[in-house]
Amino acid sequence: MEISFLYFEGCPNSDSALKLLKEVLSEKNIKDDVDIIKIESQEDAYRYNFLGSPSIHINGEDIEKERRNDEPLYGCRVYKVNGRNSGVPPKEMISKAIDEALAI
Repeated sequence: MEISFLYFEGCPNSDSALKLLKEVLSEKNIKDDVDIIKIESQEDAYRYNFLGSPSIHINGEDIEKERRNDEPLYGCRVYKVNGRNSGVPPKEMISKAIDEALAI
């Protein structure tokens, strides 16, 4: 499984999101490496289909299915969590994306 964590320097939510990703991987006993990608420009955002910081891709796909066709964004990311906005993806979203990738 290819796991990528994408962020930009100074993102206030990147540390929390990366910690959460690693926690989910540990709980699922997944030892695959996490490719940490620093996005440094709008060009990088397009190259990596970056939807804002922080983002997580599993096998090249963003974990938030509903936003996969959104325009790439070199800026902060907002996730919808139970009708509220959060700068960190919900644990359930990360877990579900991993489970779906494992099922393929």
